[in-house]
Amino acid sequence: MVVEANYHSRDSVTYKYMHDFPISDVTLTYPELSRRMHAPGKGVVFAVYYSILAAFGVPANIVTIVILSKGGCGLSKCITRYLVFMTVSDLLTIITAVILSQLRAIYFPVSFLSTTPACSVVIALSFASIDTSVWLTVAFTFDRFLAICCQQLKQRYCTEKTAAVVIGSILVFGYLKNVPFYFEFEPIYIIDNVPWFCSLKDVIYTSVVWKVYEWLHRIFNPCLPFFLILFLNVLTVRHIQAASGARRRLRAHSNGDKQSDPEMESRRKSIILLFAISGSFTLLWLTSVLNFLFVQITANNYADGSNSNDPRFIFQESGYMLQLLSSCTNTCIYAGIQTKFRQQLKDAVKYPFTLVVKWLKRWT
Repeated sequence: MVVEANYHSRDSVTYKYMHDFPISDVTLTYPELSRRMHAPGKGVVFAVYYSILAAFGVPANIVTIVILSKGGCGLSKCITRYLVFMTVSDLLTIITAVILSQLRAIYFPVSFLSTTPACSVVIALSFASIDTSVWLTVAFTFDRFLAICCQQLKQRYCTEKTAAVVIGSILVFGYLKNVPFYFEFEPIYIIDNVPWFCSLKDVIYTSVVWKVYEWLHRIFNPCLPFFLILFLNVLTVRHIQAASGARRRLRAHSNGDKQSDPEMESRRKSIILLFAISGSFTLLWLTSVLNFLFVQITANNYADGSNSNDPRFIFQESGYMLQLLSSCTNTCIYAGIQTKFRQQLKDAVKYPFTLVVKWLKRWT
């Protein structure tokens, strides 16, 4: 789509859409245009970043789902369920929030997905997939907290059946919670009875109901999950320090310092996996949380438009880019920590080349 901007005065701008839409000039006041036409970051940096994210994230998450679903990684079925569905949610985030949203806006600014219904669906699905990914991380952290710190509850809660119930509840709630996003938008214009693009309805800015919904959305993601994960990890670290010290003293008294402790070794691997996943989430979401708190505390607005010279826009988009990066990190974490997963990943990477070699040998 070709867009020409003619600035008639400080407060108004005329946008003329050519080639794609044979319509007359559309004039909007500058504040209204800024509010309605907020766009994802564009340019070489964003194009390269999101392209790499999609090229790595889609195959990496698919391979991870296959490997974890097969089992054989030395993980319990309870942990495996959480990790599999976390990866599925990450994959859906890459597809909706990166490919269908960011890359579509960069490479195909006008397409079927630019129609208002399709645009609204993509936005709602993006929020839903991000929400479920975040809350599955919280559920996994809570499961490991109980397994490590609450032995009495471990046998009842940390089971495959409970994991299935928790995961199902998160998926249902996550998608139902984001259904209202579909109804937040209206078309910017209608051509041949086809509504195009998504513009926030004016009622969003005036309705108390929508303002409450927006606040609840922000609280449920990212604020509450972020602080829950931090809180649970602090409690887990305190328990580990106390339990490890007491266990070392007991074993030193009974068996000597040089005796191996299989239980502590197994617990250590579980703890490393927990802290790697939750720690990665915390670091990559930190910028988004700080941006949200900054806006609320200073009573500023979120950045409008796509101005790379605006510090608010840079801060906001950096947080979003890091947030989406968290949808690709779990595969690297599993490969770095889990020996059996790493071996299966190597086998999966070698498999296509092995088939090619066998095919060449067969025909030579």
